[in-house]
Amino acid sequence: MDEHSRRTLLAAGLLAGVGTVAACTGTPDAEPSAARRRDEFDPADWESVRAQFALDPELVHLAAYVFAAHPRPVREAVERHRTGMDRDAEHYVQQNVRAEDDVRAAAATYLNTSAERIALTDSTTMGLGLLYSGLRLRRGQEILTTEHDFVATHEAVRLAGRRTGAAVRRVRLYDRPEDADAAEIVRRLRAAIRPATRVIAVTWVHSGTGVRLPLAEIGQAVAAANAGRAPADRALLCVDGVHGFGAVDADIDDLGCDFLATGTHKWLFGPRGTGLLWGRSWDALDALIPTFSGGETPGAAYTPGGYHTFEHRWALREAFEFHQAIGRRRIAAQITEQASRLKEGLARIDSVRLVTPRSPDLSAGIVCCAVESMDAFSASAALRESHGISASVTPYAEQFLRFGPSIVTTPEQIDRTLDAVEALG
Repeated sequence: MDEHSRRTLLAAGLLAGVGTVAACTGTPDAEPSAARRRDEFDPADWESVRAQFALDPELVHLAAYVFAAHPRPVREAVERHRTGMDRDAEHYVQQNVRAEDDVRAAAATYLNTSAERIALTDSTTMGLGLLYSGLRLRRGQEILTTEHDFVATHEAVRLAGRRTGAAVRRVRLYDRPEDADAAEIVRRLRAAIRPATRVIAVTWVHSGTGVRLPLAEIGQAVAAANAGRAPADRALLCVDGVHGFGAVDADIDDLGCDFLATGTHKWLFGPRGTGLLWGRSWDALDALIPTFSGGETPGAAYTPGGYHTFEHRWALREAFEFHQAIGRRRIAAQITEQASRLKEGLARIDSVRLVTPRSPDLSAGIVCCAVESMDAFSASAALRESHGISASVTPYAEQFLRFGPSIVTTPEQIDRTLDAVEALG
């Protein structure tokens, strides 16, 4: 079966049971209605993909990845589960006792990994908290992180150090993000690893600049540093993967990391309030919260129990299947093409400083810039109010205007955005 046929078959499975396809008439419509085009989802057609979202059509949605909108299969799965629980919650939950196994299986298929390596969480922050609080550390060991990480990592490793007595150090991987160099990043990190380094905490794609780390090369450097070390002294490469997950075409086992935490409500456009923690091996990690998942596999054992928004967690399966139907490689190529178009255009505007590296090997979907004539918040507000463009601002001390081309945007909208940014002066 070729790739197009496989995607089409999977798309048909997505739609089964989640909506009624428009009934056929004796004479085919010359021009199908918009509602019918939405129902007849064609994952090979980007217009059909965008039609699955209920986004405001008057806006260019370059911040849709921040806290994702749900595509139609996910919306309908959420509503299906919600309705079932509203009618008879206890019975419905019991009837779906294996639903989390289905989610892990769908995630494993998407990532080309084993389901037993996946624990389900509510967010990247929860995953990082479970990871850094659960790692077995001792006084005399250290956590090495970077100056570029989000507060969730910095706080999680600070708390881990306070709890265990392990020291925490930070290394700077690049001086100017637009000049970031893969070899230099690896060299600086490798030089910072010491015999006492037990944890290396990094972020795949930096949300404040758009820099994407060469994770596979970093993984090789960490493996070399671990040569001859006892298992309890090995440096563990731990990753906040949220802005690469769903935007970059990569099998997780090939990234070279030991653990990766991510939300699935950003570039994957999964249900809000969902995420996962992946572990190559769980031997170095203690579970912190009792599980309700039975614990038959490591991933299930590390999935926190308690009552969650089950209608969202269980609908995560449809989010993975939606992306699988479109194709992980096609999605990554679409994001790369539009992000490159945006970066090249911004670099030509005299009043703009492009912050994100132009190389697609050192960036993903996030594109950051600074406009000389105004601060980032003012620029974001002006783009929305005067041009109908939804952007965001980096949540750091140094604030940049931030865009995120994705599966819901078009090349024409990128050009419209460039015109609008240039008009800001």
